[in-house]
Amino acid sequence: MKLLITGSFGQVGRCLVERLNNMAGVEFLALDREELDITDESAVFNVVTSFSPEVIINAAAYTAVDRAEDEVELSYAINRDGPANLAKAADKVGAAMLHISTDYVFAGNKDGEYLESDETRPQGVYGASKLAGEIAVAEACPRHMILRTAWVFSEHGGNFVKSMLRLAENRDTLGIVADQFGGPTYAGDIATALLHIAVAIIKENNTGFGVYHYSGMPHVSWYDFANTIFTEAKAQDVLVKTITVNPIATSDYPTPAKRPANSKLNNEKIFTQFGVSPSDWQLALKNLKDYTS
Repeated sequence: MKLLITGSFGQVGRCLVERLNNMAGVEFLALDREELDITDESAVFNVVTSFSPEVIINAAAYTAVDRAEDEVELSYAINRDGPANLAKAADKVGAAMLHISTDYVFAGNKDGEYLESDETRPQGVYGASKLAGEIAVAEACPRHMILRTAWVFSEHGGNFVKSMLRLAENRDTLGIVADQFGGPTYAGDIATALLHIAVAIIKENNTGFGVYHYSGMPHVSWYDFANTIFTEAKAQDVLVKTITVNPIATSDYPTPAKRPANSKLNNEKIFTQFGVSPSDWQLALKNLKDYTS
């Protein structure tokens, strides 16, 4: 199995590399933006044609949701043009393209879980640029799989779990938004799911290409998520004090970009096609010491 990974220093990218290092019979090339600028079409084509992977997994993205409102061109360059370059190159060498997208492609006002077939209506630049990337990938490479996920966290990089633990060092009380709901998703589980799918495509000739949702269960609010983090941190002796978490409304914490009130993604399609179960985010919080190093 021959894989090309982009965005190798991001949360999902680093988890992919960790897992690939422990997989037998796999040749892979993992590149970060310093090694491959995916917005550079000629550079992308040179790397892809010379390495000739069977699957490209694009874990590179512009994810600064609020800053994207000002950095519009950069957002689209990384989230639309870069994936388009990779997808075109994938199609040229006959590779499959696995691309990570987001719950922000939806308006976030649906009752219940979002299906892959639901109307997309992003509310900000980040979501719009990611949706544009989905469209570009689908148009450029028929053998594509787009994986929409939400609320990603891990031991690597910046994320909600690490922010909560950092804030708890100097604070005894926090106000956390309680009217936005979704499924926290462990980046390691996303990596495992992507590699499982890559194997299914290459070795089992699974042709279930298209759009899939993959996130954590059970669905919770940010307030619930924070409470669980602090309960686990106390139980694991990562925190020695009790943190009081107060529920607040989205309107109490204004941000430049609008957040979806509902980020609940339905995971049934990916389970039916590939046997991939939702991310167990509660299990992923059982090693919080790794999030503080």
